[in-house]
Amino acid sequence: MVKKFAAIAGGVLIGLVVVFAHQAGAFPFWGSGDDSSAAPSPSAGNSMPMASEPAKPNTPEPNERVGVISSFAPLVKRVMPAVVSVKIVQDVKISGGPFGGFQGPGDEGGDPNAGPGEGDQGGGPGDQGGQGGGGPMQGDPFEQFRRFFGQGMPREYKQHGLGSGVIVSPDGYILTNNHVVGNADEIDVQLFDKREFTAKVIGKDPKTDLALIKIDTKDKVPLPVAPLGVSGDTQIGDWVIAIGNPFGVGTTVTAGIVSAKGRILGGDYDDFIQTDASINPGNSGGPLFNAEGQVIGINTAIYSRTGSNVGIGFAIPIDLAKNVMDQLKAHGRVIRGWLGVEIQEVTNDLAQSFGLAQATGALVAKVDKDGPAAKGGIERGDIVIKFNGHDVHDEHELPALVAETPINKSVPVEIIRNGKHMTVQVTTGERTEPTVQTAKAEDQGGSWGMQVGDLTPDLAQQLHIDITKGVVVRKVNPDSPAADADLQPGDVVLEIDHNKVATVNDFVAKAKAAKDSKKPALLLVQRGAATLYTVIKPPSEQGQG
Repeated sequence: MVKKFAAIAGGVLIGLVVVFAHQAGAFPFWGSGDDSSAAPSPSAGNSMPMASEPAKPNTPEPNERVGVISSFAPLVKRVMPAVVSVKIVQDVKISGGPFGGFQGPGDEGGDPNAGPGEGDQGGGPGDQGGQGGGGPMQGDPFEQFRRFFGQGMPREYKQHGLGSGVIVSPDGYILTNNHVVGNADEIDVQLFDKREFTAKVIGKDPKTDLALIKIDTKDKVPLPVAPLGVSGDTQIGDWVIAIGNPFGVGTTVTAGIVSAKGRILGGDYDDFIQTDASINPGNSGGPLFNAEGQVIGINTAIYSRTGSNVGIGFAIPIDLAKNVMDQLKAHGRVIRGWLGVEIQEVTNDLAQSFGLAQATGALVAKVDKDGPAAKGGIERGDIVIKFNGHDVHDEHELPALVAETPINKSVPVEIIRNGKHMTVQVTTGERTEPTVQTAKAEDQGGSWGMQVGDLTPDLAQQLHIDITKGVVVRKVNPDSPAADADLQPGDVVLEIDHNKVATVNDFVAKAKAAKDSKKPALLLVQRGAATLYTVIKPPSEQGQG
């Protein structure tokens, strides 16, 4: 009886040990659901190598971080002291008599509570422009009095603005937005511990909407500094938090995720991080942190029709900001490389016209005759696919690559010319004005449907162009091939399918040949000071020539 009881007890004990060992992962069971641990090891007496099975769809990646963040409190406590409020004062002169109206301030360049406008001085998307002040009154009953007595003497007032910033070095350098500091006469910085200091501008860069300012605490205790991360490592879906002073209510923390990357909002060097972390007026210049507490962006703009957050905010990637910050600290300005070309998008239609397998690269629409590109052998119609060893996937990437290249440096540029790959050496110059521009080509198509005439010297003068031969577009019919190709009255057609057009007779002959071929026609067009390529698709049977 005793032996029987002992046997039963021993069996139960062994069963419990096995269960707990399995739960602790000491050894697997077949069919337990863990396929990776269930498979027998080749070293365990199995001489045949096991074939690796393909990963199942929607399975976690090898180094994927899993789990839910229960609280951002420890992270916020650590990084919040490095975030500052930036208050600006600017003396503004206006002209107006006792009845005169004037345009009031709006966004951070003015009253912090005046209205929306994250980025309205720095250039941002959508309708975020400021709405803080109204213009002169409609139907003003005192208008005749004002005209009789004149506009009055200029008056002055102080315009106040508010934004945010982040301390990036213990000696007091602070990164913020250019549109926050603007042309401020006074800049005051308030730290998280309520201490206030006067700041001076080290440098500003309107093209990236970044500014570097500095405070001098005269304290031996170093300032709190926010660690800078690598925005290139950030992925869509990563957790982020934004810290700033929205609407002047005080330091505020919001959380969200990275909604998108590489957003382009109209600038030459745009590469914004999009987030749904709440960003509002007053957040401009504040940091966007990742889940490790590293700054990955500088909040700069929102897309909103109301002026308040609707879940679409934009931050300047810190990788770009670090380069700009270093140059501002060293030179007080940003020195950018210059190529001396106008470029445009390679659309699918343009790619087909140029004999490309896919729409890629940047199409050279114009070459400055005295610029580095011309001296290096780049010609109009070339498609740049690689610059200084970096692939150029679209027309937006090239200006940024050129800008980051040191001036007077000889770099290889790979191009496609007449379907052939070739490499030229170009020595970059210094960009002193916005010469490298993107002539954005729209989605082309359609029928011809336009009226043209010979370009005369008088007409060229009216159009402010320095050419004397060509065909000017006088009229474009709606819903026509020309309209779909975005041709406009005043455009001058220089080439059709790489053949020069000098007169209307040339145009008619070459246009007829292009239409008879029933293939898209490639047009080189001059519009004002710019030249660009466009494609006209074959007209329909009912279309006009």
